[in-house]
Amino acid sequence: MSWNPFRASRPDVGWISVGLASSFPDLDDDMLSLAEPRPCSDAETRPGCRVFKVPQDDTSRNSEVVLVDEDPELMDLKEQVVVFRYKGKFYAVDHQCPHASFPLSRGTPFDIEDFGMVLSAGVTCPKHGWSFDLITGMADHARYKLKTWEVQLRDVKDALPAGDAADPKVPQEVWVRRKPKMG
Repeated sequence: MSWNPFRASRPDVGWISVGLASSFPDLDDDMLSLAEPRPCSDAETRPGCRVFKVPQDDTSRNSEVVLVDEDPELMDLKEQVVVFRYKGKFYAVDHQCPHASFPLSRGTPFDIEDFGMVLSAGVTCPKHGWSFDLITGMADHARYKLKTWEVQLRDVKDALPAGDAADPKVPQEVWVRRKPKMG
């Protein structure tokens, strides 16, 4: 067996399924928090995001976290990821604001623009109003950085009828994992 430098490293290590893509509402810049309920593609109303506890040492022990309206100071946000769809694209970031340790499920998504041209997407933490780029994780203040996660959409294997591999209505699952540390 030879080493291939072009092969993806860690191809299936640490990936977790967080649900069908159709179970996530497609958020817009409506100025509501990520957790606010919104209509979904299956005509149900669901929270705009989902939160999962993903232990660093064993991702197979992941579990969904029920979003409750409790004092953020009492919440254990460590090892949690918040997953949502904003304007058709899926994002996954640490649930805990790196500046204020506040739950970002209460944050608001927005477009990062320059002269009317959309460059990226961001989320604003409601505790102090700091914003983070959802691609790079960089804050708009100081040198804080939000940890971003890798996201993949995968076709649901059991949903493919014979001969319909190119059908655009094939259900897809959302998979996330921590980004590998470089260096």
